[in-house]
Amino acid sequence: MKTRTITAVIALLLFLPVVIIGSWPLLILVYLMAITGLYEILKMNRIHIFSLPGVLSLIALCMVLIPQESYSPAIGDFQLEIIVALALIMLSTTVVSKNRFTFVDMGFCVLAVAYIGIGFMYFFETRESGLIYILYALLIVWLTDTGAYLFGKAFGRRKLWPQISPNKTIEGSLGGTLVSVIIPSVFVLTGLMEGSLWLLIPFTIVLSIFGQMGDLVESALKRHFDVKDSGTFLPGHGGILDRFDSFIFVLPLMNILPIIS
Repeated sequence: MKTRTITAVIALLLFLPVVIIGSWPLLILVYLMAITGLYEILKMNRIHIFSLPGVLSLIALCMVLIPQESYSPAIGDFQLEIIVALALIMLSTTVVSKNRFTFVDMGFCVLAVAYIGIGFMYFFETRESGLIYILYALLIVWLTDTGAYLFGKAFGRRKLWPQISPNKTIEGSLGGTLVSVIIPSVFVLTGLMEGSLWLLIPFTIVLSIFGQMGDLVESALKRHFDVKDSGTFLPGHGGILDRFDSFIFVLPLMNILPIIS
């Protein structure tokens, strides 16, 4: 518990200032976190990051993460074409490797790039839209986790999904979603965010539910590959994917819903 607390404090002291600054410092941090996440997920499936599929996945991930605005116009103009070409090359390695890397392995790499790349791309894009939006997303996930833990400890009786995550309860899940509603209420009533509170509350509930689903997806992935944590990058917490699995679901959905103006 001590190690977990120390890691959390140090991580927040390093992470939050960069999020507040945004721009290039945040973009660099996003690249580092996404690359670490890719390393973790490939390692689960015993694919080395410096193998041919690993390197191609890494290049594709870097392409997905390129910001949509003026950071790299020369590459950005051909971003989609490069990603499609890399996907085709990755799939072609099943022939070159004489099925040492199978179609399933290549499909795993392609989906891993999309899963991690889109999630972290929206982390940067959401911050570029305004600091308040990324804080909104961060607080929804953090309060949902905290509320789920507290309600689960106090009232948890029925298991939410025991085959995937045996410690989570239905009561905890509902409690976490209920607590997350505090965020839009405070943000709108204090004038930090514009918009209708009666729209933001149901949107927040949806985001809270999908954030929990992101956590369960990561748990299912780890259970499938029989690993306890996605990595050891954060002592006491596991890997990058263990900490950002909810955000990978919340941030893209947040940009789909009419929240960011």
